[in-house]
Amino acid sequence: MPKAKQQISKVPRHIVILAHPDPTSFNGAIAELYCRTVHSLGHVAILRDLYGIGFDPVLKNHERPGKAGFSISPDVQREIEMIADADVYILIYPIWFGMPPAILKGYIDRVIGSGVTSDEIQHHEAQGVLRDKRLLSIITSGARELWLDEQGQIDALKDVMARYLFHAFGIKYADHLQFGGVVEGFSADFIAQNLSDVEDRAKHICKLITDEQSVDPSGLA
Repeated sequence: MPKAKQQISKVPRHIVILAHPDPTSFNGAIAELYCRTVHSLGHVAILRDLYGIGFDPVLKNHERPGKAGFSISPDVQREIEMIADADVYILIYPIWFGMPPAILKGYIDRVIGSGVTSDEIQHHEAQGVLRDKRLLSIITSGARELWLDEQGQIDALKDVMARYLFHAFGIKYADHLQFGGVVEGFSADFIAQNLSDVEDRAKHICKLITDEQSVDPSGLA
């Protein structure tokens, strides 16, 4: 009797999307630590530094889904191919004037939402890169969490960048990590504690994926 084929687990892939113009910033340190932690656990992390790669955030008329003449621009197609078929997507960005940086919104418009129509969103039929994947948002702000909460900004961001994306793009799991009081001159202890939280969250996500693969070795759970 022939032996059954042994299923080989797919190496988990994490797409880390950094939206901060300074690679030496606290946001940059978060991205670097997340990638390093993932690599240490045998997973693959792919960093997409949007400012570093010169990403163009401006949606083109022909890229509007559901319109006559719709087509995907070559730079968007290359980006989609780069980040497709990952297990988890991590958005790392600061809050500026109560909102994410424009370059991140443009990335959602042009790449993450490429080809997804409003009708597909309303009927939960969107087939973008986030379909059935995990999403982790890591957000920093100069203001303290208490002040942001009083202004309703934390809930507003969760509604737009977690809950809405979760439902709109058919995400399997969405999580949120936020650090307030990130200003020039903050203490080494403050940095160490927050980066420790990032490392713990990265390890937790890696464990979730690894545990799933132990149930479904093909990685198609």
